[in-house]
Amino acid sequence: MQCFQAVKDELEKHKDVEKAEFLPKFFKVGPGEYGEGDRFIGITVPLQRKVARKYFKDISLGETEKLLQEPIHEYRLTALFLLVLKYEHAKKEEDKKEIVDLYLGNLSYVNNWDLVDSSAEKILGPYLWDKDKDLLYKLAGSDNLWEQRIAIITTYHFIRKRQFSDTLNIARILLGHKHDLIHKAVGWMLREVGNRDFETEYNFLVEHYKIMPRTMLRYAIEKFDEDLRQQFLKGMI
Repeated sequence: MQCFQAVKDELEKHKDVEKAEFLPKFFKVGPGEYGEGDRFIGITVPLQRKVARKYFKDISLGETEKLLQEPIHEYRLTALFLLVLKYEHAKKEEDKKEIVDLYLGNLSYVNNWDLVDSSAEKILGPYLWDKDKDLLYKLAGSDNLWEQRIAIITTYHFIRKRQFSDTLNIARILLGHKHDLIHKAVGWMLREVGNRDFETEYNFLVEHYKIMPRTMLRYAIEKFDEDLRQQFLKGMI
């Protein structure tokens, strides 16, 4: 457990009480809120990335998993940065699968939007690129907010490779979702589709925009010309 403790010690050296008091409000950790009960010690993301780069070659997967299961938010995010780096540097398919299996076995700890967004497309995205995507549809159909966000954010990797079908299919599954964190994620991914293929996004929106949550639509059309944005917002398409 030498690296595990070294990572924790290094993070602890840079904790910021003032920042730690602000972050719970930003990540909604109050009773009944989406991040209920999460704890922070106030460490910047760039510093966490720096610590991860320092230790990812030496820390074991077991130690990384233990860090991911810690109650402190920054420990979990650093653990995910470590997993991403390990995945990106893994040469063998079995090593990549081991990392993916660890990730999937600990999804209950990937339980805030930054944790999802920092890991899903970088671990599950490349792993599932040339494989069956049923896992993503299972996650999208679950009743867990974070698993649903993982499903749509993972497709960002596919979008970068100009494969849009899974993004659009999962967006359809999540169209009626009640939570704004899903509205924002789906709208964001649709916007990324449009950045690469306007017609594909436009056609999807024409079919679905009237039943879309307003936040989802606003995120999706953020880059559109103002006249077209207003037509969508006013239901005039």
